[in-house]
Amino acid sequence: MNSLNSTLSLNTTFVRPPFFFITGFHNMPHAKYYYIFLCFVFVVTVLGNSFVMFIIYTERSFHTPKYMAIINLAVADLGESTALIPNVISVFLYDSHYIYFDTCLANMFFVFFFTSLQSFTLTILAYDRFVAICLPLRYHAIITMQAMAVILTGVWAYNSVLLILMVSLVTRLSFCKSIVINNYFCGHGEVRKLACNDNLVNSIVGKLNMVLLLYLPLILTLLSYVFIADVLFKMASWEGRLKAIKTCSAHLMLVAVYYLPLMATYLAEIAFTIHPNARLMNTSFAKAITPMLNPIIYVLNTEEVKEFSKNIFKRKKIIIT
Repeated sequence: MNSLNSTLSLNTTFVRPPFFFITGFHNMPHAKYYYIFLCFVFVVTVLGNSFVMFIIYTERSFHTPKYMAIINLAVADLGESTALIPNVISVFLYDSHYIYFDTCLANMFFVFFFTSLQSFTLTILAYDRFVAICLPLRYHAIITMQAMAVILTGVWAYNSVLLILMVSLVTRLSFCKSIVINNYFCGHGEVRKLACNDNLVNSIVGKLNMVLLLYLPLILTLLSYVFIADVLFKMASWEGRLKAIKTCSAHLMLVAVYYLPLMATYLAEIAFTIHPNARLMNTSFAKAITPMLNPIIYVLNTEEVKEFSKNIFKRKKIIIT
């Protein structure tokens, strides 16, 4: 009887560690060069996305529904980079791999929140292209500032509810096996696997969130381009087709840059045995480089922004002279 009571007492003991130990790129050869690269990427990301937000805010001609979605993408890019890269760099600078439990949960929430916000913003921009090409005469009636504000608010609320649920369920886990997280941030899967009590609910919610926050936006984006392709094939004019394709090319590049590295890593893990360092390098590179490239590909390379930049430099030149 005493043995049974002691067993029940052990099973009902709830263990919450004060901190976790994040391995990051600890065992990776020449990791310091990769940290320097991430630092450069972070600086370019902050400058590029801040400039995008500045020009959209200051130039009235950019106060349109499409640029409202683009500024949302810039916020997502800055948020994801800030949630990921400074923490990784601080590990390198101060050689501190420890992260407090509550800080770990906050890190988990913000990384996944801004990552999923990126994917949904790409879907919203795909929807914008779908309406512009498939329903051109109704574009300004459908894509309004009010409609875009409602869509973006819905996305923020949708992401928040799903991720608050996922992160809050981590607090019901008891950690008595290990506190070592084999990742460069507090990933949900890695933290969940450290629990010594039943984590089935956490596993289901984590996989469901991956479907709802990653695969669903990708499916909706691809579906938009299926309808766009159908309209393009029916166009009689090659000039019209090329013009429509040109308006979609930058967005398609963003979708490819965002999804292809992640999908390639996940598929490779299923088909082959990937070295942990290779997996960390692939996923961290994809998450770091995408926020840097988004403003360069989609905004800074457009004719409108180039013209705006030229006007700014002309004004400064006139003031100086």
